[in-house]
Amino acid sequence: MLLNVIERGPEASSDARPLPPVVLLHGLFGRARNLGFVQRRLAATRRTLALDLRNHGDSPHGPMSFQIMADDVRETLEHHNALPALLLGHSMGGKTAMMLALRHPECVQSLLVVDIAPGEGGFTRMDVPAGLEKLDFPPHLDRAGADALLHPLIPNEAIRQMMVQNMRLGDAPGWSIGLADIMAALPTIMSWPDLPPGTQYDGPTLFIRGEISPYIQPKNYPAMRRLFPHYTLETISGAGHWVHVDAPKRFAELAEAFAGK
Repeated sequence: MLLNVIERGPEASSDARPLPPVVLLHGLFGRARNLGFVQRRLAATRRTLALDLRNHGDSPHGPMSFQIMADDVRETLEHHNALPALLLGHSMGGKTAMMLALRHPECVQSLLVVDIAPGEGGFTRMDVPAGLEKLDFPPHLDRAGADALLHPLIPNEAIRQMMVQNMRLGDAPGWSIGLADIMAALPTIMSWPDLPPGTQYDGPTLFIRGEISPYIQPKNYPAMRRLFPHYTLETISGAGHWVHVDAPKRFAELAEAFAGK
């Protein structure tokens, strides 16, 4: 499946040998433009491609697993002549990036994983109310109305605003994302598949975690070391799961430093 891509790069071309492109992968219920701040920073010196993963943003819909999503990313980057690449993935996008690196290491120059480990984690089922699939849309919907429509189901404002961006507003309102496919795949998205013994990615790997997020814990370190033997870990003080939102400056600094390797 070819995914929707937002591409940015330096305004002026350089005679120097180009560095591998940077590919940005968003989390569950996100979209490519969610990582726009760091993409613009990195695009000052690098070719960058932010992707809408399947069932998200403007990409096609279909069944989901991390193997399938990793194959989507590889096919899309091959189509755009953007391999090998530095992969930067947040949450679900981080798991997708890890899966691509583990299955096709030749495609991944280096790997930056944001606030997710190779194991259980990401959104919990409690974050995603079942009533979303059966939401009754009115004949017309604006942004304020969409917020009000979701409020009884999603009291958390940050999650609610993220879901509003996945709604089609106007005179034919509805979900713009592949919600049925996403909901069917939630158990897969929350988990991590078993991999053949000896599977690992030997390239440079950086994990960035938010200090107050629960998704990278000491219990995850053995699996991280087994699969990514050369990984390093950075913790951003005071940040939660949306590290790039809570601490954009520090996050961008770490991403730029890693991309410079």
